[in-house]
Amino acid sequence: MITRFAPSPTGPLHLGHAFSALTAQDMARAAGGAFLLRIDDLDQSRARPAWETQLKDDLRWLGLDWPEPCRRESEHSAEYHAALDLLWQQGLLYPCGCTRRDIRDALSAPQESAPLTGPDGLVYPGTCRPAHPPTGPRPRDATLRLNMRRACAIGPAPFTETGAGPLAETGLIATPRARMIEGIGDVVLSRQGMGAAYHLAVVVDDAAQQITHVVRGEDLFDATRIHALLQRLLGLPTPVYHHHALIRDDSGKRLAKRDDARAIALFRAEGRSPADIRAMVGLTPSVP
Repeated sequence: MITRFAPSPTGPLHLGHAFSALTAQDMARAAGGAFLLRIDDLDQSRARPAWETQLKDDLRWLGLDWPEPCRRESEHSAEYHAALDLLWQQGLLYPCGCTRRDIRDALSAPQESAPLTGPDGLVYPGTCRPAHPPTGPRPRDATLRLNMRRACAIGPAPFTETGAGPLAETGLIATPRARMIEGIGDVVLSRQGMGAAYHLAVVVDDAAQQITHVVRGEDLFDATRIHALLQRLLGLPTPVYHHHALIRDDSGKRLAKRDDARAIALFRAEGRSPADIRAMVGLTPSVP
């Protein structure tokens, strides 16, 4: 078993991060496997070396260890470009010039029901989707979307869930084509000025690192439907997925990086121990 934790160096780690990382390492250790750290620093406008240094320090303090050097996404753009080229050659991508405001405006017209929200926010209405696949070389600095209708023509792309989704989904998860098209839509796989987007990068990274089990929060369950499809399209293995419940604050809201009151660094400064953190998130003592 090979698991991983892939934080973004854009702010402090909080209790939710600790729960996910510790769960991933505990699972790997129990199976005699390996735990890897990966730095999701694709967004160079927000990534900071100081945050990367702190998150590694916090993780080591919690008792986690991993082989170095760890994979940093900003160093692997060639791999992401190769994956984009493959999808472009299959006629599955198209350029999109819509802004978030354009999408909101397009969906604000009177309709029978409220606009659907998917893993990336409002489901894209297809404004830029061409009737036929674009021809010629792939644009190198453009926002590119996956044509979900064409992508789903390959058939179902199931994945195995050993944890549970938001509605207690577990076991073999197969997503109906209609749900992929209407409930998720044409997701962004490459962003202008930034290169690969999250959905593409995480799939390429997991395959490159031979990840066998992906451990992450249930809020990413619908994103996993996208990732299983991309793995099928790119001819990559599909890991086993283990989604876990989210750590929430006293009001029931899930933690975010802006929740500094739950930051690991602050608990450390207060004199808490790694064992205290494990107890806070409901984990048993560390696996030897």
